[in-house]
Amino acid sequence: MAGLAASFGSGAMTNSINEIKDAGCILVIGSNTSTGHPVIALEIKKAVRNGGRLIIANPREIELSRYADIWLRHLPGSDVALLMGMMKIIVDEELADLNFISECCDNFDAFKESLKNFGLDFVERVTGVSGNTIIEAARLYATCKPATIIYAMGITQHSHGTDNVLATANLAMLTGNMGIPSTGVNPLRGQNNVQGACDMGALPNVYTGYQRVDNPDLQKKFEIAWRGDLSITPGLTLTEMLDAAYHKRLTAMYIMGENPILSDPDANHVREALSKLDFLVVQDMFLTETAQLADVVLPATSFAEKDGTFTNTERRIQRVRKAIEPIGNSQSDWWIICQIAKRMSADGFDFEHPSEIMDDIARLTPSYGGVSYERLEECGLQWPCPNKDHPGTPILHVGRFVCGLGRFTPLQYKPPAELPDKEYPLILTTGRSLYHYHTGTMTRKVTGLNAMEPEGTVEISPKDATSLKIKDGDKVKVISRRGEVVVKAKVTEKSPPKVVYMSFHFAESPTNVLTNTALDPVAKIPELKICAVRIEKASTK
Repeated sequence: MAGLAASFGSGAMTNSINEIKDAGCILVIGSNTSTGHPVIALEIKKAVRNGGRLIIANPREIELSRYADIWLRHLPGSDVALLMGMMKIIVDEELADLNFISECCDNFDAFKESLKNFGLDFVERVTGVSGNTIIEAARLYATCKPATIIYAMGITQHSHGTDNVLATANLAMLTGNMGIPSTGVNPLRGQNNVQGACDMGALPNVYTGYQRVDNPDLQKKFEIAWRGDLSITPGLTLTEMLDAAYHKRLTAMYIMGENPILSDPDANHVREALSKLDFLVVQDMFLTETAQLADVVLPATSFAEKDGTFTNTERRIQRVRKAIEPIGNSQSDWWIICQIAKRMSADGFDFEHPSEIMDDIARLTPSYGGVSYERLEECGLQWPCPNKDHPGTPILHVGRFVCGLGRFTPLQYKPPAELPDKEYPLILTTGRSLYHYHTGTMTRKVTGLNAMEPEGTVEISPKDATSLKIKDGDKVKVISRRGEVVVKAKVTEKSPPKVVYMSFHFAESPTNVLTNTALDPVAKIPELKICAVRIEKASTK
């Protein structure tokens, strides 16, 4: 999507967090914001108090549902049908911003033609949402400007996640909600420096600032700067790497600050793949489940023990300052990498301080060109910040899209890779707890947080619990085509019938033993949010 590549391609917010409170309408889709991003949830609540309208699209009842004008309780995996159905109503009722479309966008006619496939009867059948509710939501979003879209991994972690993201972009452009305050498409990143890691080239197909590795001119630029030969062939994503390890096409891995034994889909496959490696290095603060399999463990420091930067979900680059000296033999990640590189006779790793690394980043990365530790002393800067006099960019696509025209994308509804059947009649979807973080590497070591939520559960609707003769608190087996997990049942109306829910923080009930490795063909993200399962009462013996 050429006109939006700089923001959506990197998963970055087009707008800033402090604008949310002034939105006339907020569409939150695929995000349990109060749990995953509680500070941003407070901004959403401020918007509601200020008179803004709130639309929640989520199969589960989340805390923000209580504040919503409309709750679209669609079936998991039906996001494209829901959003395209809303857009058909907006076009049919002449609520589209045709001036914005004609001046700033292209491919509208092909997109408009594709909406014929999303009649209300079809959308109602696929999503499970009543037609009247979809009409009401479409009118609300199109008319209560400025309107903003907020989404998280409930949109991306699907075998058609790219289509889901493109649908949100289509909706924002269709209504002219781009390039001005309190609008845009705003993905919420899952960890504090995911944005920064992606910005720095922690993706298999790009260098820093999303400069493609398969571009010969860019390859040459980085070869000269880094004094070495670089491949022009994009590498593998994590899920692809694990599959390659399983088939012995990849023989060594170096894992930093990641615990795929718990966080990646089909965890039994992950464990087997890692066990087939000839050599595994894990660099982490704690001896995680993954680190326990390593040949070498390198002790890394926490944020409080090092200098550096984090880049958050609104593209804001911020300083991290050392508060205490590293504990024990631990060292900063950058220092460890530089020491290994020197021992491998690599040039260009003679940095003495992370500020020098930032200077190197600025020299090679147009969007970070004006960033330095000196400028970050007072407050953060939002990229793109191309030179030292540039103030940073709170809003992307002001006046025009970064790369020219915003391109509408015709879309088709594609079902999830794995649907319920007689053997596995339920859909499992996954998410996060407010009290624990990711694989629990840190939070499970905190007594107070363990007291708040000591174990994982599977949420199941009263209707399904009754048919399965399961009571609240019963131990049950959740079984998929990939494995099974024993966990305590939590009977609740939060989950609709035929949909069950688990968080993935608990090693005692490792949810990702169950989940599916089916990949989005473009982004190569696995379908963590949907898999087919059955539930049985566990033996009490």
